[in-house]
Amino acid sequence: MPTFADRLLHFLTTFPLPGTLPDGVEARSPFREPAVHDLLRQFAQKFYADNQPRVAVLGINPGRLGMGRTGVAFTDPAALTEFCGIAHDLPRQRPETSTQFVYKVITEMGGPAAFYQHFYLGSLYPLVLLKSGLNYNYYDSPALTKVLWPDIQRSLRQQVKTLGLRRDVAVSLGKRNGEFFKRLNAELGLFDEIVVLDHPRYLMQYKSRSMEANVAHYVEKLGRYLSNS
Repeated sequence: MPTFADRLLHFLTTFPLPGTLPDGVEARSPFREPAVHDLLRQFAQKFYADNQPRVAVLGINPGRLGMGRTGVAFTDPAALTEFCGIAHDLPRQRPETSTQFVYKVITEMGGPAAFYQHFYLGSLYPLVLLKSGLNYNYYDSPALTKVLWPDIQRSLRQQVKTLGLRRDVAVSLGKRNGEFFKRLNAELGLFDEIVVLDHPRYLMQYKSRSMEANVAHYVEKLGRYLSNS
């Protein structure tokens, strides 16, 4: 029987690139690159090699310096080695801010092995979006959102049904993301509840002085769902 890891690899590597996008935006699927695919495979087989139903914790779309390089959501090259124990030859880079916050939370919740047993980190739209070589969000222009909407619906349906996610609750990383997530859920009827948290990047950029409290808030919110899994 295919494991959660097997199904995740299939979902990410086969998710189609969109057609022509507006505003000079381009989409990339890093999971089809052999080096990225191999890192994703190692991670998935290490932390998702079972059929445990998990709570979806979904961000916007992958960034080029985190999941775009490692294949792992909210995980830059340094974190992939330091926290997940997966060696690689990726060049050193400036730490990715969302990664730093997420792994503070993961550490407080017992580390990657404990965290990923209960939670699945991903994105509403699974491909990297770029404009002028910089990260771009699916909601950064109404035209882009409209063009991608059927693919975002497809992505969410596939993640829920193919991966075998829990249906009682899902978590949105980002309030703006949460608005669209709730709209998608109203259309698709996939989850009983959508919990919305401030995006890690926002907290690192604008609320860094309250880091300890912000991490504790995440831990408290996510910790509510451990006993129900």
